[in-house]
Amino acid sequence: MVEALVTAGVAVASAGVVYVMAAARVVNQYERGVVFRLGRLKSSVRGPGFTMIVPFVDRLRKVNLQIVTMPVPAQDGITRDNVTVRVDAVIYFKVVDAADAVVQVEDYRFAVSQMAQTSLRSIIGKSDLDDLLSNREKLNQGLELMIDSPAIGWGVQIDRVEIKDVSLPEAMKRSMARQAEADRERRARVINADAELQASKKLAEAAGVMAEQPAALQLRLLQTVVAVAAEKNSTLVLPFPVELLRFLERAQQPLPPKETGPAPTRTGQD
Repeated sequence: MVEALVTAGVAVASAGVVYVMAAARVVNQYERGVVFRLGRLKSSVRGPGFTMIVPFVDRLRKVNLQIVTMPVPAQDGITRDNVTVRVDAVIYFKVVDAADAVVQVEDYRFAVSQMAQTSLRSIIGKSDLDDLLSNREKLNQGLELMIDSPAIGWGVQIDRVEIKDVSLPEAMKRSMARQAEADRERRARVINADAELQASKKLAEAAGVMAEQPAALQLRLLQTVVAVAAEKNSTLVLPFPVELLRFLERAQQPLPPKETGPAPTRTGQD
């Protein structure tokens, strides 16, 4: 009798151990457990820690709540100003409702990836090339909104979307380089013309001062001679005053003959 009781106790204990081993589950801190009982979703989502299910009746599916970093494959498209570009991006998202992520969509990762590629192609067609190159923050926000709208029903929240790279054809790169070079040339010419204008105003003021004080011109001439002589040149160019040339030219001209009047007649008797 005692042996039968012991045997029964051992059998019950063994069955209990097997049941516990079959029913015991551990959910990690970054996971949530969704339980299906006979194919029907139970309303309660299992939190992190140790939990029990009914063996052969319940099925526990774990859902990761960590932020997922997913690269979006490069998409070819034509911008609004008819430029062919190749754009790739990266998307950050996480599951906020484990039950919807399991029930509402077959594979939420694949769904988010396809929606991101479609939205990226759409945003390329609605944008200009200048916006893709210089106004990415606004495009990132628009892309995030386009992906997040359907993802809410899947229990997924889009955390951030970033455009990584914009690849241009080589012909377009050369055209942009020529445009940038021409723009730099234009700015250089404008700056040079502005400097010439300022210098001409200063030269006009200096000419006015020298016209009032002729000695200032001689002093400037001596300063120029000193500057040229300091360079250790074998030839010294000395400017010659134009006024002196004019004076010499006038001195060489013959004097006009003096006009003589008629000879006086004498009156009276011889």
